[in-house]
Amino acid sequence: MPYFAAKQDRSDRISKVLADVFCGLLLGTFSIVFFGLLGGVLSFLLLEACLLALDWVMPNDDDAAGVVR
Repeated sequence: MPYFAAKQDRSDRISKVLADVFCGLLLGTFSIVFFGLLGGVLSFLLLEACLLALDWVMPNDDDAAGVVR
């Protein structure tokens, strides 16, 4: 799945990237605060991997009807 949909303009793309960076920093900070340095880094990597996997399997408007991933 492409990161950007075909219908998005430049401002939508920039906003999406900035929102993802902010959320990543926030999740990383919370992980380190709650689980310590090593546990926080491991839990952050696991969480980001799960979020990326979920984003990959969710359908969007650019997919053809009946697409199975």
